[in-house]
Amino acid sequence: MQKTSQIYGIRAVIEAINSNEPIDKVFIQKGLKGDLSRELEGLLRKKGIKASYVPIEKLNHLTKNNHQGVVANISPITFHQLEELVETVVQKDKAPLFLLLDQLSDVRNFGAIIRTAECTGVDGIIIQKKGAAPVTADTIKTSAGAVFKIPIAKVDHIKDAVYYLQASGISVVAATEKTDNYIYNIDFTGPAAIVMGSEDRGISPSTLKAVDHLAKIPLLGEIGSLNVSVACAVFLYEAVRQRQ
Repeated sequence: MQKTSQIYGIRAVIEAINSNEPIDKVFIQKGLKGDLSRELEGLLRKKGIKASYVPIEKLNHLTKNNHQGVVANISPITFHQLEELVETVVQKDKAPLFLLLDQLSDVRNFGAIIRTAECTGVDGIIIQKKGAAPVTADTIKTSAGAVFKIPIAKVDHIKDAVYYLQASGISVVAATEKTDNYIYNIDFTGPAAIVMGSEDRGISPSTLKAVDHLAKIPLLGEIGSLNVSVACAVFLYEAVRQRQ
């Protein structure tokens, strides 16, 4: 069910954060001062919510209402708790398949990946609270509505999610060019999770050290990499091929 996508006013935004509303991003007027603004900034840091400091003209464009220097975007979906999601999935009579996105930042890539994940039977997507692409109108459109059909969990750190999945009996594979091992050598028939990195930095070094396997896609041309949504599709459909 889609929720209101925007709230405004510094007190309203603070209350929304304290009420654990699924806030994706907060826009704050440059130079905003006062006790309430400091309280808001402290809450944003504590919760790992992304904030952008913008001129007042930007806020006036976002809303015609009295924004008091602050506008927040609320996600149209409700995010799941990792532990509850994993517990629900592992109880099913099938080998679970999870997808972890390590600070993927482009909303259209995010939407395309969600669409592919839904089509390939992924049981859940796990993203990081800080630095991850938000669920926006572009995400929804690019996903062809799949964002409403697949559970998404937010975690503080992808590495911690890797450890939790491993403790739940799930093998974790990282998609990276920093290996000689091709995806075709990986067994995806059992409980598995695939980690995809951000568009510019790839997977963080600490996460790469934590996973069970590293795997790459063979590239035969002169271009050294694929778009992350395309690479993700290759990995997911290799898992589908092996499971058929």
